[in-house]
Amino acid sequence: MYISRQAHSSFQHLFSKFPILAVTGPRQSGKSTLVQRAFPEKPYVSLEAPDIREFALDDPRGFLAKYPDGAILDEVQRCPDLFSYLQEIVDKDGRMSLFVLTGSQQFGLGSGITQSLAGRVAMTVLLPFETQEKRDSSLINSGLDEELLLGGYPPIHDRGLVPGEWFPSYIETYLERDVRQMLKVKDLRTFQRFLKLCAGRVGQLLNFSALSAECGVSYNTIKEWISVLEASYLIYLLPPYFRNLKKRLIKTPKLYFYDTGLAAWLMGIGDVTTLSVHPMRGSLFECWAINELRKREYHKACRPEFYFYRDRTGNEVDLVFEEGAGLHMLEIKSGSTHSRDQRKGLNYLATLIGENSATRTLLYGGDENQQVGNIDVISWKSWPGAKFGANH
Repeated sequence: MYISRQAHSSFQHLFSKFPILAVTGPRQSGKSTLVQRAFPEKPYVSLEAPDIREFALDDPRGFLAKYPDGAILDEVQRCPDLFSYLQEIVDKDGRMSLFVLTGSQQFGLGSGITQSLAGRVAMTVLLPFETQEKRDSSLINSGLDEELLLGGYPPIHDRGLVPGEWFPSYIETYLERDVRQMLKVKDLRTFQRFLKLCAGRVGQLLNFSALSAECGVSYNTIKEWISVLEASYLIYLLPPYFRNLKKRLIKTPKLYFYDTGLAAWLMGIGDVTTLSVHPMRGSLFECWAINELRKREYHKACRPEFYFYRDRTGNEVDLVFEEGAGLHMLEIKSGSTHSRDQRKGLNYLATLIGENSATRTLLYGGDENQQVGNIDVISWKSWPGAKFGANH
């Protein structure tokens, strides 16, 4: 069963404006499936295949000459020399919509494009399924805990798998291929322990020193490993919001996973009963809520600029982002009821920065949408909703 992706039309539009479209994102997010659906007229070539990769490495001109009208080159970072030859071809040809490049990590694909193809490539990101994509395909999970537990990776939904059947092999493949390739790590067990420690810090301030001490590796090694997780689209760091504020603010970013299912599995959460009472449930819900907005932005070929606010006296707002001249503020609570105390941070920040017209939203784990004063109280079942995720 093919699930229609929100990115389909935006990627097609961009490809019509550039000679090359590059699609990156985590492994198994559906990149190959999407580009073949979106561009069926293009031959599909996987550079994971050893014989094809050998041909491309040994004779890049001869390899590319087989595709005078372009092609989809999957996992193109495996043959980095191709980027220079692609530059020569597209500059000489002059047409738009020639080659689609895909890759599962930023280091290889991004560096090759920066060095050889800058200005010729539309860069896009495909992440695991949005909740709305699952809703549109009648695959939406029955409850919030199930939604958090399963996450959005396509194979889990396409094949009806449970996380414990799929994530172990996914992580093993990631460690063996991407981590070894990017870091030359010899002791993968230490890296896997680091990965699990990161999962246990979802929604928390990132403390490099604490991770260093728990993993038994250097501070600089932890920074390098965090960069690899970011480049692999497993995690992202949410920076603090400043905007000329004079308060004593927290300056450390917060850590989130792109997929709550993966984070939950790494935490050892295997079923909804365990998740429903787990101390990290609220953090996973916060992660899911922010992810849905990030996915929507990326899939419209936009780059999300999201922040959180926290000062040293305990005032905080989970998500802040600007849109035009306006400001959106979001507080995220996983409980099925909401309270006045949960709305305090929204009003405090709006007053502090003089943005009384700022959109203030409380997202919670209940079922009903409400208006409480100047705050929209939104059920997880309606998230993210049409007014969120616009270009900004």
